[in-house]
Amino acid sequence: MSIRHGLLALLERGPRYGSQLRTEFESRTGSTWPLNVGQVYTTLARLERDGLVAPGGEDPAGHTLYAITDTGRSELREWYERPVDRANPPRDELAIKLAMAVGSSGVDIRAVIQAQRHATVQAMQDYTRLKAQALTAIEGGRGSERDDIAWLLVLEQLIFQTEAEARWLDHSEARLVRLSALGELAPAEADPPEATGGAPGTAVPTTTPIPTTDRLLPRTARTRRG
Repeated sequence: MSIRHGLLALLERGPRYGSQLRTEFESRTGSTWPLNVGQVYTTLARLERDGLVAPGGEDPAGHTLYAITDTGRSELREWYERPVDRANPPRDELAIKLAMAVGSSGVDIRAVIQAQRHATVQAMQDYTRLKAQALTAIEGGRGSERDDIAWLLVLEQLIFQTEAEARWLDHSEARLVRLSALGELAPAEADPPEATGGAPGTAVPTTTPIPTTDRLLPRTARTRRG
């Protein structure tokens, strides 16, 4: 839906062709969400089907132009006025990964969290560096100021998002440590042979409970216990 309405927003400024829309969309968002031309033209076809855009002739180079219709303008205004629906949040790979790791044997959840924390902090540093560049471009009056300001807003959203992710990772690790210490985190067990295709009556192999208390406890805590 964001691509659909993003293209409508660009077309409100005047007729454009597919490659032009892709370039302007990526310029406005700093190529955070790259588009391919096929995706753009597929979306334009659906917008035309719904009566939101219409062919607008050709430019001197022979490119087919698309123009927003009155219905499309109404749709765009409603989109701006309507809050983004959070009732059905998009799938988050990291949340799914940790949720699956909790119930999986052979997975060191603390190592997963630490690896992700390193990547998240690195991303935050990269976004902060790009934000400084965007601010410099705006203050220096270089390039398209509207695109620079739009890119700045996207960057700041990404910075806030990665900061929140880093805090959540810290919280998740602390939560798992507490639950493991209290014995509330049940050991992960292998499925019975009947569920995995093994022969009935075959003994279930012993698995190492993951996460174990030792793996989740901070190193200093393990030293004190020993």
